[in-house]
Amino acid sequence: MIGRVGLAAAAVAILVLSGADGSMAQQGGPFAPRLFVNDKAITNYEMDQRIQFLRLLGNPPDIEKVALDGLIDDRLRLDEAERLGITVSDEQLKEGMEEFAARGDLDVDQFVVLIGQAGVSEESFRDFVKSGLAWREVVRAKYGPRTQVTDAEIDRAVQSAAGGGPAATAGTQVLLSEIVLRADTPDYRRDALALARQLSGSIDSADAFAAAARKYSVSRSRDQGGRMGWMPLSKLPPSVAGQVLALGPGKVSEPIEMDNAIVLFQLRSIREDRAEGPKTAAVDYAKFIIPGGTLAQAMKVRMRADTCDDLYGVARGLPPERLVRETRQVADLPPDVAQELAKLDDNEVSYALGNARAAVVLMLCGRTPDLGEDGAIDREAVRRQLFGQRLAGYADSYLAELKADAIIREP
Repeated sequence: MIGRVGLAAAAVAILVLSGADGSMAQQGGPFAPRLFVNDKAITNYEMDQRIQFLRLLGNPPDIEKVALDGLIDDRLRLDEAERLGITVSDEQLKEGMEEFAARGDLDVDQFVVLIGQAGVSEESFRDFVKSGLAWREVVRAKYGPRTQVTDAEIDRAVQSAAGGGPAATAGTQVLLSEIVLRADTPDYRRDALALARQLSGSIDSADAFAAAARKYSVSRSRDQGGRMGWMPLSKLPPSVAGQVLALGPGKVSEPIEMDNAIVLFQLRSIREDRAEGPKTAAVDYAKFIIPGGTLAQAMKVRMRADTCDDLYGVARGLPPERLVRETRQVADLPPDVAQELAKLDDNEVSYALGNARAAVVLMLCGRTPDLGEDGAIDREAVRRQLFGQRLAGYADSYLAELKADAIIREP
């Protein structure tokens, strides 16, 4: 139950917990600094508290990496809120804590007792919630006034979600170009963000975007100037779809943060396709991982596997972590995985998730359609959803910029 609490509440609070590098050995006493973020310390105590808290919220892999990067992000969020003069009132904090606890069918007192049994203090819980609330207000203040959702965009969203039967309406498809910049190390990420911001602000034509894609992109689409084929909008990750909908033809998105890449999109065209099926609710996919492998090795795996089920034969006798197969809701997919799956049909593969540490064969096994429910469409709910998706995309890029500009150092 608590695992679901963490995932749901983290999404509501826009708390992004992404990985950092390396295991962390404690040095000094509990209140000795573990790391400095713009000269503000993260202590060993805070690190230990966050690790214990994450164990309650689902015990993610590489938990020390997740904990430290989450604390770094929290420092950056709170620093930016302080810089902008944004504060979280006691009433807002109380409501945020109540909402978090209620997702586990608990009140705040019960939740505090529960985490206390695991050694997590109420203060650590308050800090966790406060960071998310402050960041939400920061993003709304910076991007809210210019984030508008038009009636036409609501129409397209409703049409994209419609499915099956004579009442089905048109779906939205987009024609995009992409520039994918390598960002699988801190140095590459810093340089990629700087380049992406420069390109986003300077590219003013399709030809200029294509030239930049050929020069800088590491995607397989680089030889086509970054051009991709028509793609249903419903296949894109929600935060990416929100940014794409905000673009006019020929316009370039702000840099979009992925696990191992920074991505720019240019919208070339948009159309309604009455033949499109229902919106995808979940996807079944597989990742075959080759540590230290090359693209050639990944392609050999593909030659031995026509379907996802064939990958089990390829993986026979190998460590179980070499083959990962799972079914996940579209909204819960990692952004880089979602982006690649959006390009694939059943049993097609992508090699784009590979990096210097491993080659990866990503195969789409199948999609589960969301047939929707009968009844009237709540257009205001659709508007709020699109607004939230768009803000989430802006928030990711905003935090990535803050991290790229921050001075993060060990004592």
